[in-house]
Amino acid sequence: MVPKEVFVGAVATLRSVDQDRVPRRFEQIIGNSPALESVLEQVERVAPTDSTVLIQGETGTGKELIARAIHNLSSRCGRPFIRLNCAAIPFDLLESELFGHEKGAFTGAIAQKIGRFELADKGTLFLDEVGDIPLPLQPKLLRVLQEQEFERLGSGRTHQVDVRLVAATHRNLVEMVKRNEFRSDLYYRLNVFPVPLPPLRERREDIPALVEHFVEIYARRMGKQIDRISPETMSEIASYPWPGNIRELQNFIERSVILTSGNVLESPLASLRSATEVESLGPITMEDAERDHIRKTLGQTRWVVSGPNGAAARLGIKRSTLYFRMQKLGISRTNKNPLS
Repeated sequence: MVPKEVFVGAVATLRSVDQDRVPRRFEQIIGNSPALESVLEQVERVAPTDSTVLIQGETGTGKELIARAIHNLSSRCGRPFIRLNCAAIPFDLLESELFGHEKGAFTGAIAQKIGRFELADKGTLFLDEVGDIPLPLQPKLLRVLQEQEFERLGSGRTHQVDVRLVAATHRNLVEMVKRNEFRSDLYYRLNVFPVPLPPLRERREDIPALVEHFVEIYARRMGKQIDRISPETMSEIASYPWPGNIRELQNFIERSVILTSGNVLESPLASLRSATEVESLGPITMEDAERDHIRKTLGQTRWVVSGPNGAAARLGIKRSTLYFRMQKLGISRTNKNPLS
């Protein structure tokens, strides 16, 4: 429960969020809770080094903001900051995205491509959702971290790079190592300096400042003048557990600003109350949604994976990618393997 005094002044004109923003060197990071300050102290310690950093936290906790802060406080500031979400790239294309390829390296490679490691040379590479990198690709990532060298797909020429790696994940890599889903040597190489990010429910003191920050942003974009938030509204927003963390809060405030016609924020609080009532069912994650979608598609094809009418074709992915996702998500047919 957030102390009542947190909401004092919420009915008055919205104060500038600058007084609730951490020192300017952290730019868009909002809040001054002890949990957040502890994270930023760690950032200040590790940023000046070239050590690999592993940011761990739930989805929506602001891992990229922390990665950018590390880059901006380092000697590499002013050099490239390159990001890649490993979970958003199909298995078949991830190696090319990371390391690049030569023309003709594979079907569809009609031109040379520079990979993210080369783009980040002399700068910082942020690998988000590093836990989604498939096992066959992990040795190559380990090598470039240790030796700072690699080859593009379709080339025997070795490229040298000078890259500082910041990785992030919402997964429990220790458990993945135990299940042989993630290489232990790569984990130890990534986990040089771990930075755990607290979920929003563990830093509720920051919610009023975040709310005001997002109200200011979206009101300006929509040409609205919103200068009041009632204490009741702020209290209910701060009491909600926010399973989607800052990203969920941001989306909620955007929706609230859309619904506001006057100068007092009008929030759809009923949606929070409904969500709280069904919270015991647990939040539906992207993994849950993907697992359900793949299972449904496999059921429609009677678990036939390949072929023009197979599940892989229906999902628009290669057979190898589908098998990898099935293994990752724990999808299997009882007493019967998928038909290839």
